[in-house]
Amino acid sequence: MLNRTLATLLLSAALIAPAAAAIDVAGVKFEDKASAGTTELTLNGAGLRKKAFFKVYAIGLYLPSKADSASAVLSSKGQKRIQIVTLRELSAEQLAEALENGVEENSNEAEMAKIKSRLEEFRSNLLAMGKVPEKSDIRIEWTGSATRVLMNGTVKGKEIQGEDFYTALLKIWFGDKPVQADLKDAMLGKK
Repeated sequence: MLNRTLATLLLSAALIAPAAAAIDVAGVKFEDKASAGTTELTLNGAGLRKKAFFKVYAIGLYLPSKADSASAVLSSKGQKRIQIVTLRELSAEQLAEALENGVEENSNEAEMAKIKSRLEEFRSNLLAMGKVPEKSDIRIEWTGSATRVLMNGTVKGKEIQGEDFYTALLKIWFGDKPVQADLKDAMLGKK
């Protein structure tokens, strides 16, 4: 009888406990938690990148702990992940050009001089993807020591050293000239 009562209580508690809150963006589900090596990351926010009337990609930002401002995201320490799921077919060239433009828009001349060669390496990593079919899962991760790019779970190109480079990438969405203002808010968990 005691075992049956205990089982009933545990089942009731499981039904009442809130489920992990995943976010759905245009049919793409971003889980509340993700692991990067041995580190657990938390979904900070997710949103939809649109260009004109077209849905381009769904994007989520994972951090060690939630951040509610762009400055908190940019200064966040530890592993991080930008997860992009394409909502239309793109060429690797289109993706590389868009991300490069975002970095250039949000970096001053001195910052660009410091990261120029690494931005070229990053471009090569992206171009290694060839075509980027609809529903491709692209992850741009800060491992704690380097930036790496994965497409559908496969590492593309070489790791790129320097946290300043990853911060320059984050500025695409969190800089003074974000690629899309409402997307910045969504990734900050404000929408």
